[in-house]
Amino acid sequence: MNYVPRNNAIVDKSFYFACKIVLYSEELKEKRYYEIANQLLKSGTSIGANVRESQRGVSTKDFKNKLGIALKEADETSYWLDIIEQTKIYEVPVELRDDCEELMKLLVTIIKNS
Repeated sequence: MNYVPRNNAIVDKSFYFACKIVLYSEELKEKRYYEIANQLLKSGTSIGANVRESQRGVSTKDFKNKLGIALKEADETSYWLDIIEQTKIYEVPVELRDDCEELMKLLVTIIKNS
């Protein structure tokens, strides 16, 4: 079964971002950067998992809490991308960096307005 877009920007963008992170992490593993690939994989896919879980929130507080966790995971993902860039171990695609920044901005906006 393939992913069916939800017509919800944060849900769809975080899902597709997670897919890109999975593929990028595999590239890092091919270059034998296993530890950083695993850290990036965990935080990068956790964003979408928490966003999706927020959609089943039982209250506004629960909804905002799950999105807050997603925001923290997005910030951690940005941190790992910074490490990769700073150490120059592998090139970070501009699109990946931009998508991560966009997700953080969207999450902040949604949390503030909920």
